[in-house]
Amino acid sequence: MTSPQSDPAPQPPQGHTHGHSHSHGPAAPVSRHLRKVIAAVLIPFAAAVVVGLIAFWPGGAPAHERTGVGFDRQTEDGRVVRVDKVDCADVNAAQMPATGDTSMPSGGEAVAEQRGECEKATVEVTTGADKGRKFVEVVQPDAPRQLHQGQGVIVAYAPDAPRDLQYSVTDVDRKFPLALLAGIFAVAVVVVGRLRGLMALIALVVSFAVLTLFILPAILQGSNPLVVAVIGASAIMLAALYLCHGVTARTSVAVVGTLISLLLIGLLGSLFIGWASLSGNTDDNTGLIHGLYPDIDMSGLLLAGVIIGSLGVLDDVTVTQTSAVWELHQADPRMGWRGLYRAGIRIGRDHIASVVNTLVLAYAGAALPLLLLFSIAQSSVGTVANSELVAEEIVRTLIGSIGLVASVPVTTVLAALVVSADRGSDGGQGAPRTPARTGRGRRRKA
Repeated sequence: MTSPQSDPAPQPPQGHTHGHSHSHGPAAPVSRHLRKVIAAVLIPFAAAVVVGLIAFWPGGAPAHERTGVGFDRQTEDGRVVRVDKVDCADVNAAQMPATGDTSMPSGGEAVAEQRGECEKATVEVTTGADKGRKFVEVVQPDAPRQLHQGQGVIVAYAPDAPRDLQYSVTDVDRKFPLALLAGIFAVAVVVVGRLRGLMALIALVVSFAVLTLFILPAILQGSNPLVVAVIGASAIMLAALYLCHGVTARTSVAVVGTLISLLLIGLLGSLFIGWASLSGNTDDNTGLIHGLYPDIDMSGLLLAGVIIGSLGVLDDVTVTQTSAVWELHQADPRMGWRGLYRAGIRIGRDHIASVVNTLVLAYAGAALPLLLLFSIAQSSVGTVANSELVAEEIVRTLIGSIGLVASVPVTTVLAALVVSADRGSDGGQGAPRTPARTGRGRRRKA
């Protein structure tokens, strides 16, 4: 019965490489002894994660009285039912500056707005207690957001304001295009990835559930952000890796490599965020959070963001390195762990170069408007780097990159030790091949 299953073994290595993405590829079970060793490490870890989730489960975000500032406003959906062109001077859309100096930017803009043609949009509230109520929104000619009839909008409600000023348009409604784009993404992932793609989408849903139901509310409840981030990131890691890649020894090695790298990132983050005196309170949003919940450790929140932000790229690196080592062993089962490590680390060096550059560019792209402001001010590189806003991104990028770099040798050596130790065992991948060929030879002679 074993011979037909082992027939593909004598095929050229290219055949094994071609089939590595399938569930019946090189992720064959290792020996029973190694499975016990891996389980002895991961089962207590998974149990600790579950206990942590139960112990720190927040039960929802704490209630607070809305301030009406920034995102902390009551909002409803609305729809633009009519748009009329009016003279800006008639609706007093802008006022002349007290000095009347049109050479100043504010004065020049005020004059242009007074002489231009404004839009008077009639907006109807479509949700909430005041559903059907209408109000007027004046849009200046140079406003970045223009309104048109039939457009969906988001309106803010200020109950303490005069009745005519209680509602105002704060943004446009983008729910449909975002939902459509998400649908296209999901279809593309499933069509190309098939079952693996479907499992990746399920893992994505689990990740968002852990983030929104556990990590964010627990931090708002006053729990230590670092502890919450470690527990939440561990839960996301276990769910994502095992859902996407199966419960195999190969996946378990990637989990251990990711965990070690996350611990390194946490230690470096704690050290350098404190050493660089980064408060984590650098803009209006973090200031609002600190004002609403003064007990939140903002520097701990910064560290939690570093850990969670690094997790996705770490998963990619560790799974890739583990798969590479498994493929190398599949191609040459006689190769020892040192040979597997040397071959795997050569692959890892190429991965390091691309991933680190990707991470740096991702953070730089997110901070591009801020970098433009420094460029306009003609600040020196040292001045820019020393500012807390930029220093946060530098520390975030470098700590995450160090964790990524460290994950390559750590995961590679773990995978090499595990897969080479399994060689020649009853449950190993290489062991059945010789008996299979011998049995087939006996059949030919017969």
